[in-house]
Amino acid sequence: MQATIPAQMRAAAFERYGGPEVLHAETLPVPRPGPAQVLLRLASAGIGVWDPSVRSGELEFGPRHFPQVIGNDGAGEVVAAGDDVRRFRVGERVYAYSFAGGFYAEYVAVDEDAIAPIPQGLSTEEAGVLGADGVTALRGLDDQLHLSAGQTLMVYGASGGIGHIAVQLAKRMGARVLAVASGPDGVELVRRLGADAAVDGKRDDVARAARDFAQNGLDAALVLVHGDSLEPALGAIRKGGRIAHPNGVEPAPKGPPDVPVLAYDGDPGRDALERLNRLIAVGPFHLEVGRVYQLEDAARAHRELGQHHLGKLALRMH
Repeated sequence: MQATIPAQMRAAAFERYGGPEVLHAETLPVPRPGPAQVLLRLASAGIGVWDPSVRSGELEFGPRHFPQVIGNDGAGEVVAAGDDVRRFRVGERVYAYSFAGGFYAEYVAVDEDAIAPIPQGLSTEEAGVLGADGVTALRGLDDQLHLSAGQTLMVYGASGGIGHIAVQLAKRMGARVLAVASGPDGVELVRRLGADAAVDGKRDDVARAARDFAQNGLDAALVLVHGDSLEPALGAIRKGGRIAHPNGVEPAPKGPPDVPVLAYDGDPGRDALERLNRLIAVGPFHLEVGRVYQLEDAARAHRELGQHHLGKLALRMH
């Protein structure tokens, strides 16, 4: 079962590892889905903070062959489904997250378990930045920190792609959230998203804010970036508390001697996507798309990824 599908597509690819200049738009064959896969016509794709490391060859995500198309999440429409696919049909709007890569393109083939329906109230462009960062936030809060109602949480890096999602998920899990953001615009964003308290990680006394926020000590911290104010703030974690961070946060955070620091991967999977969608469905949910680039501007997007921005950057395919 399939819609009309062209033989070729536009993609942002590279023929060798290197800097942003190796990324360029080229015409490639549209992938064919396997028996348990769907083919998506993508409307948008997320630009991960780890993507430059994949482009440079420092980090492996997906097959290492050329031309290589990177990108791990996006959203669009199902246009073909393999014979073994049972949960999705042609025409459905979905978002996807997979380690296999290939999302910097107009079409991508992904396993059925790597996709989920776009939650009500989100546009396809917004959903394009949800998969990787949403699952990474959820796995940190739920699988690592075991966050529960009434607990106090510090999200360090709260105005970024993972962070602004984590603030909203933590509130839906019943936690009290201290959001450490970047810049006055970042502080304003996380306050709007429901953080109980918000500070600027580069300008404010974060350690004092953490002590004031939880006078008996913070229960947990989700660390998404490293900064000068991080380690003094982690001193506010109570004995028996927990610190979690995705692999790739460097240098790795250090907490008090009696507080475990848990490094983890934001592994994709059907269960995580379903849990994420259930939490999002509780009420209005916001995805901050910092900037949107055309597919042909992928190299510029990579050059600008390190500049100050809120949320997550995205590519628009059409």
